[in-house]
Amino acid sequence: MLEETSGDHLAQPLLRQVPHSRLLCSLVGIIKLICKKANGAKKFWDFMRTHDSVSILIFNTSRQCFVVVKQFRPAVYMCEVERQHPQLFQNQDKESFSRLEDPLPAVVGVTYELCAGIVDKPHLSLEEIACEEILEECGYRVPVTNLKKITSYRSGVGVTGSRQTLFYAEVTDQMRTSEGGGQPEEGELIEVVEIPLEDSMKFAYDETFPKTMGVIFSFTWFQNNIAPKLPKK
Repeated sequence: MLEETSGDHLAQPLLRQVPHSRLLCSLVGIIKLICKKANGAKKFWDFMRTHDSVSILIFNTSRQCFVVVKQFRPAVYMCEVERQHPQLFQNQDKESFSRLEDPLPAVVGVTYELCAGIVDKPHLSLEEIACEEILEECGYRVPVTNLKKITSYRSGVGVTGSRQTLFYAEVTDQMRTSEGGGQPEEGELIEVVEIPLEDSMKFAYDETFPKTMGVIFSFTWFQNNIAPKLPKK
């Protein structure tokens, strides 16, 4: 089974880009929507413009394991900072926060996720973008015809409302052409992790391994739709 690591090797290159004295808040892409009700009252909502995305549940049939990614997420880290040090966020202007004298370990910002990527290439289909992400992040070269669409859904409905399309892909050891890891030049710091099929549902509901809802949902989908068809040992 998995053992949690410090996450420093994923987090430190990003943390070094943020001055210790303060964290700047960018408002680029945040829009305020104002609606006027019939009674004249106004209602305000903030939402963020983001790209749609794809995610992929990858199953390695050679070793009967799922292939997921592990990466440091600054937003997750800062939410944990606020939870443990709420005083840092009190009476502060919107441009900076107080210095954190005793920083939390980087591991609190590390999450397990499905291989995924944003839809930002109009000339490519969703399937082609998914295949590119599998190769970049996990190192497997997967033909478009090997992808199976599971479903699509809205993500971040309270803030973004963007659509994510979930695919399923089976891979073998022979299909792996690189170590993956994403594109460091674009700020991606990704570790490829394998979850044995026999441990997958225990992993999915083990809260000591921070993960996205996509991992839990897709592992459950696999158990209901793919696992019953696998050859019996």
